[in-house]
Amino acid sequence: MNDTPGWASPGSSPSDGREPGASGPAEPTDRPGPAQPAEQPGADPEGPGSKWSKEQPPAGQWSAPTGPPAPGQAPPPPPPGPGWGGRPPTGPGGYGPPGGHGSGYGGQGGYGAPGGYGTPGHGAWGGGWGGPPPAAKPGVIPLRPLGVGEILDGAVSTMRTYWRTVLGISLTVGAVTQVAMILLQGLVLNDTATTGTLNDPSATLGEVVRALTEVAISTGVVAVISIVGTIIATALLTTVTSRAVLGKPVTAGEAWRDARPQVVRLFGLLGLLMVIVVGVLLLGALPGIVVGVFGGSSAATVALIVLGVLGASIVTLWLMVRFSLASPALMLEKQGITKAMSRSVKLVRGSWWRVLGIQLLAAIIANIVSSLVVIPFTLLAGILGGGGAVSIFNTSGSGHLGWTFLIVSGIGSMIGSMVTLPINAGVTVLLYIDHRIRREALDLELARAAGVQDYGTAVAGPTPGS
Repeated sequence: MNDTPGWASPGSSPSDGREPGASGPAEPTDRPGPAQPAEQPGADPEGPGSKWSKEQPPAGQWSAPTGPPAPGQAPPPPPPGPGWGGRPPTGPGGYGPPGGHGSGYGGQGGYGAPGGYGTPGHGAWGGGWGGPPPAAKPGVIPLRPLGVGEILDGAVSTMRTYWRTVLGISLTVGAVTQVAMILLQGLVLNDTATTGTLNDPSATLGEVVRALTEVAISTGVVAVISIVGTIIATALLTTVTSRAVLGKPVTAGEAWRDARPQVVRLFGLLGLLMVIVVGVLLLGALPGIVVGVFGGSSAATVALIVLGVLGASIVTLWLMVRFSLASPALMLEKQGITKAMSRSVKLVRGSWWRVLGIQLLAAIIANIVSSLVVIPFTLLAGILGGGGAVSIFNTSGSGHLGWTFLIVSGIGSMIGSMVTLPINAGVTVLLYIDHRIRREALDLELARAAGVQDYGTAVAGPTPGS
């Protein structure tokens, strides 16, 4: 029988390793026993062949004799109280009939009654069993399938709990990125002639094409710098968030050492995704381009291009959501580019709308918070730049973005990136972990890595939301 108090019934045989005279119950005198051999002269009445003492308690008493123990014998335990394995009183509503084994389960002294396993009126485990125990939470999320609020809260909790590392990474990457962009815009790309050409109705076609080419180059260079900073920040923050799930802190240096072998592959992954996006959009616009090249009407050409690009945009969105978990798969599983993309497709299958909704919600929240910082700095940059706040809306082409405007607005953008980068990266990583828990029981491995004892022996609590 189980030695746990409250589970062993009175009169049970002792468990292995226990002495019968130490803690086992005594045999009642009115119970028939096997025939005993005749006592030999000089034999010890309580020798090896004797199991029960000659002095027995009165009939019906279930406790051990209260007399002094024999030499070398452990003293008997005190009479157990009600509830935790003690003798439950007999009566109606019990586990057995009156005079039987007692009424411990439903009557007084039982599991949910006064003096029983639970408190009065609450039942066992605090209230009619009270449901299964909650899931283990060694870090920022519970180890079970996550709801939408828990994913968002986990990303914010990572920022709040490990703010030194998270904000340090975001600030460093944002500062380097913004300094490069300010220098590039102030020294190379801040050309008022280009802006004037685009706003001049008398400009020739060659001048307009040249100006548009310069704008495209400048925009592309700025976008490349921003993408590089985002990739590096994503790589580092992925490591930080994965450790935060286990409740283990990590420094920026440790995050970089762990992420560095995969950074080049992460660049390749995002580069391949950009090529896919551009290729799909060009493929959608191809019918309109073909009609225009072979002398079709301008209206038909424009209509085909617009419809083709719209259709291609839908396909692009569908593909990007399917590949949206490739980045954490590549970083955390140390996979190659194509393997990480196939892993993302497998994890997202059947949950496309859910993944889209959560990532869209996280992006909206992050950009709203970032705008609350960036817009005031932009207005302040316009005022300090000498042209007033309305100068940022000036489209006449006569304005020149001075260094004051670039520096102040760059500071605002840097602070805004300190919010958007951790939230977006954290939500993507937690979505990846959530889908692996749902499909592959990753919570068992996470519990072992976090050192959670006896995880998986009890049923986890319900998932609040989806």
